[in-house]
Order: sequence, then C-alpha cells, then structure tokens
Amino acid sequence: MSTSHSLEQSAPLLIELLSEELPPKSLRRLGEAFSDGIFSSLKAVGLLSKNSVATSYATPRRLAVVISDVLSQAPDYPVREKLLPTSIAFDAQGNATAPLLKKLAALGYGDIDLSTLEKSGEGKNEALFLNVLAKGAALESSAQAALSHTLNKLPIAKMMHYQVLQKNGELVDVEFARPAHRILALHGSHTLTMNALGLDAGNQTEGHRFLAPGILTIASAKQYEEDLKTQAKVIPNFAQRRAHIENALLKAAGEDLVLMPDSLLDEVTALVEWPAIYECHFDPEFLAIPQECLILTMQTNQKYFALTDKQAKLRNRFLIVSNIETNTPEAIISGNERVVRPRLSDARFFFEQDQKRPLASRVADLGKVIYHNQLGNQLDRMKRVQAIAIEVAKTLNADPQVVSRAAEIAKTDLLTDMVGEFPELQGIMGRYYALHDGESAEIAAACSEHYMPRFAGDALPQTQTGTILALADKLETLIGIWGVGLAPTGDKDPYALRRHALGVCRLLLEKKLALNLPVLIDLARHQFSQAGVQDNAKVEDIYAFILDRLRAYLRDQSVNSVPFTSAEIDAVLSQSPARLNDLIERLTALRQFSGLTEATQLAAANKRISNILKKNSEIIPKACSSKALQDPAEIALYQALERISPKLDSAYEKHEYVELLQALVALSAPIDQFFADVMVMDPNPELRDNRLALLQQLHQKMNLIADLSKLA
Repeated sequence: MSTSHSLEQSAPLLIELLSEELPPKSLRRLGEAFSDGIFSSLKAVGLLSKNSVATSYATPRRLAVVISDVLSQAPDYPVREKLLPTSIAFDAQGNATAPLLKKLAALGYGDIDLSTLEKSGEGKNEALFLNVLAKGAALESSAQAALSHTLNKLPIAKMMHYQVLQKNGELVDVEFARPAHRILALHGSHTLTMNALGLDAGNQTEGHRFLAPGILTIASAKQYEEDLKTQAKVIPNFAQRRAHIENALLKAAGEDLVLMPDSLLDEVTALVEWPAIYECHFDPEFLAIPQECLILTMQTNQKYFALTDKQAKLRNRFLIVSNIETNTPEAIISGNERVVRPRLSDARFFFEQDQKRPLASRVADLGKVIYHNQLGNQLDRMKRVQAIAIEVAKTLNADPQVVSRAAEIAKTDLLTDMVGEFPELQGIMGRYYALHDGESAEIAAACSEHYMPRFAGDALPQTQTGTILALADKLETLIGIWGVGLAPTGDKDPYALRRHALGVCRLLLEKKLALNLPVLIDLARHQFSQAGVQDNAKVEDIYAFILDRLRAYLRDQSVNSVPFTSAEIDAVLSQSPARLNDLIERLTALRQFSGLTEATQLAAANKRISNILKKNSEIIPKACSSKALQDPAEIALYQALERISPKLDSAYEKHEYVELLQALVALSAPIDQFFADVMVMDPNPELRDNRLALLQQLHQKMNLIADLSKLA
C-alpha cells in the first residue's frame, strides 16, 4: 500500500466501512450520519470546494461516502489572535514571560521567532498579537480525524464489544454496532493511510456475500459505485436500492395493489444488497381471518408485501424481497410459503379463541390492567370516558345508551389474544369481535373509530358514536396525564398529549360540533374528582394547550390554496373562542374583509381603541348614555352604531360572518370623524367616562368574530 503524499490536488474521496450485517431499522439513519459527519468535518477545515457534493451509501454490510472535489491540502490561511498585553508578555528585561510562552505553546507556535509577533496599541493598551499565515489542513490527517469523530457520533442504540487481531499479534478491544472487517479510503486512486476500529485502511472491499463473494479492489473513488454494481452484485446507494425494490414490486403485482408502508420498504431495503422479487402464495382458507391480521403478521414477522385487489380485498398471493437472484427460485419460494403458514395459523387460532368469549364478558377484567399508578386501572378509565361521552351525547342529541354501551366495550379488545400479539390491531379487532357478538354496526364501528385520528392527517370517525367516544377518550387522556404532572416539556411528550390535543381540535372543527371547549374540559376534570383521583389540571391551562395545537393546525389550512396568515389566526384565536366549529368560516370571512378598502382603517382604529380601553379599564362605566353625548361627531358615531347593531347581532347569530364584517364599513367614516373632533380623555370625568363607554360598546361590536386590531 502506497504511503506517498503525491496526491491529486483535487479528486473524489471515498471512505467505506465494511462490517457484519448492520441493524436494519437504523441503517438509513446510520448511512446519512456517516456521510454527513465526514463531509462536515472536512468542510470545516477547508478541504472541500463550493461544488463538493457527498453521496451517501448504505447496505446491510457497509457504510460509505463519496465526496467530490476534495483537496489534498487546504489553502494556507491568515491567523491574527490577541495574545497578552505587552506588559504581561515581557518582563522588565524584555524577555518573554512564562504566560506568553505557555500561550504560544497552546496555540501550536511554541517555536515561533518572538520578533515576528505584532505589537498594537499605545501605552497601557499595547498588546501582543500572533499574526501568521497558518498551514492549511492535510487531507490524510483530517480524514483520519473526520472518520474517528464520525464513528464516535453515529446513532447506534447498542454497541457490540469484540477484539481485533493486529499484525503484531496483539488483540485490541473494539466497540461498534457490529464487528467491522475492512476500511477502504481512496483519494482519487491514492490509498490514504488511515485506521479505525483496529483496522488499517486499504483499497479493497468485498462483494455480495452469496452472489459475488471475495475481495474486490477499487481502482479509484469515482469507480466505487459502478464497480460494486457490475462486479460485486451490490447496489450501494440506499435510495436507488429502495426505488428499485418499489418498482419491481409494482411490476410483480400486476393488476393487484401492493401494500408498501414506508417503514417496511426501508427495513427490507436495509436487508438486501442485490434485491430480487418473488411471488408466493398461502392457502386461501386463511382469507376467512380478518385481513388486517394477515397483513400485519406478514409485514411484521416476515417482512412480506401483501397484495389486494382493486376493491382492497386481500389476495392469497404475496411478494417477497430476497437477497439472492436466481433463475430457479423454487426453493426460496417454497421455503417462504412454508414459513408463513404457521404464522397465519397462529393468527387463525387467536381469532377463533377470542370469539369464544364476548367482549362484554371482559369488561370486569379491565380492572386487572393498570392504566397509570396515579390514575387507576383500565376499568376506572373506561368509566370516566363513559361518563364524559354520555354527557356529550346528551348535548348533541345522540342516544346516551348507545354511546354508553360503546364506551363500555371499546377497550376490551386489549384483553384479547390477537391484540396481545399485535397491539397495532387494537380497535380494529374490537370492531370484528363486536359484530360477532351481535352488537350494532354503530357500536362496533365506535370500537375502532374512538382511536381516530391516530396521527396527523388520519381519517376522522364516520359515526356519531365513534366521534363522541373519540372526543371523550382524548379529553380523558389529556386531563388525566396533565393532572398528574406529566404535561409535555420541550420535545418530550411520552403520552402523545399534543397528538390528543390536535385530535380534539380536528373533531370539534371538522365535524362542526357546536360544543363549548372549556365546558368539555371541566366536564372531564369533574370525572376525576368524582372518582377521588387528585387532578391538578386547570381548565385554562388545558384550553391554552389545545389552542396552541389548533394554531399550528390552522396554519396548514387555506382559502383558494392561500394559507391563512399568522395575523388572521391570531385575530380569531385571541378572542378565546369557546366553540371551534366555525373557525374556518371566521377566517374565510376575515380574509374577504381584508380585501376591502376600509379594512386597513378599521383595523388601525380598532387597535387605537383597544389601547385606550386597556389603559383605562378601571374607570369604564357599563353603558354609554346617549344623553351625555355632546359633540356632533360622538353623537354621529353613537347613532351609526345603534343603526347597525341589530344587523351585526343577527348576522352573528346566523353565522353570516362575511355580511357581519362588511356591515362594519358603515362605521369607517363616523370613527374617523370621532377621532378627528373628539377628545376622549376630556377633563370632565362625566364626558370622559361616557366616551370610554361608547368606545367599549363599539369595540365589542367590531370584534364579534375576531380581534381586528391584530390585522393592523
């Protein structure tokens, strides 16, 4: 191996780490971290150009990066650094003091000619400066440092400890995600002298474990990807390998639809270096089991891709991604078909056993399952959710008995064998079992729907009972967990309270439920106090938390593809709306209002009024007296407000928000004239207070649906 430093001035750099099979679920992240770490380290020392680009590679057995336009030597650069005041740097005889020598040594300039140091300033302010042209970083040492630093920072959940035999016969202790076998480091065609994990770098790697076993010599960094593809049966780029698998699956599926969740695609991509797709089948008799069970067991346990027809009905054929390409795949196919059968048989057994016991018979057993050590068991929780749901049902004129029954059995599928094996099926299995038990379609649907929305963008419940139960369930979780001191902090939210709060927002807003949110929160809090559970959640805190999530949700909404602005959202939410069902209508009306010529003037006037009222909030009387009005401008404003108030109130009651805001235009001229002619803070207390009362009345009518001052 050459150790010459006659490197190309600028060339691609390749660094590869070859190891045993890496953890598949974190491979993509490991590859990106490996690439980013080395790139950023070399960029920091000036070895990259503006055009340098890093290409990340990650396969089950390797992490690698190729960076274009890497210099062998970074340019020299000027360094000017203040050292010490001259009075401290030299003694009375003009000799360098110990502090100066120590400072220079720490900076790496212990041997510098002291006469080259720069003096700057005068008298007591004179200081000594280091002013030199520093040598640019060398690639070999910098690449070594970059690799070592990057390996130490990789997001590895659990390290393996092992030993590596050195050339001198010694064993060194090493730790990494999996045992490493080789390090490849090339700058152009030159092999860099580097080492890590007990291994010296070279110019060799290894091919596919089965299709191209053995050593492969890489002639130059730019040939790395092509050589692996053509000579080693390896597609090293993770994204390309993933796209290849996705396209091959779609082709093999034919007229059917292939279920390809991103997490499964990523994991399978991390398991193969040269993917091949094969079609397998299972016995059609298993299709009698709920297809969600079959799909989940194939995806979770076997990493298979299920197929459905265009009506989303599961087929009894499925696709596998193999790491072996062969013209005679019969053994691979039969092996996978043989392996999947016991898994499907287990699912069938669980399903049949669960059906022998009705969900209703499992209710008492919820008391044996701890929910939270301060909040009791699942039976306690069910009763709280049930009580909340019944009250909501009464408010919405839904059937309380149906809602009560749905709440009673909704969590019982947690006790079934199927959900015990596959927690992801909670709710889904509840629906199947409820229908089997003879429950109504409404109640069965609610068993599944009460978890909705499970994540951002998820569908909402379709039934009224499911909607009510989903709302009650999320409120109970929010109040309970918050009340025992587990409110989210920073990025920590182990109980997903932000997701629950967003779910409450979406249910109220998208389902247009005319429910009072603070009242709902108080209702939920009451259930804890009734049960003797100490709950420290305050209505105002939970309300503010939910509105904060609502604010983020509204930023993603729009009118005619134009998102609502922060000012528009603040204008509506600053009114602390108790009901959320009409917020989109308010925002839409506000958007139309903003386009009016008078909108800017009215918003500015509203802001002025708001400031006046805030400063004098303690002396404003309850009502304005028309008899105390004197100035023609204040009389005109009072009369204009009296004329349009009935129209404003009527429009507000009918939710005709566009008409309401447009009606405010009639107040534009009287308000302008009022501020031009009238002194609000008149020395006469009677006139002052009455004018403040008039502004208070005006302010209330202007801000019925939004605080217009936020638009100023």
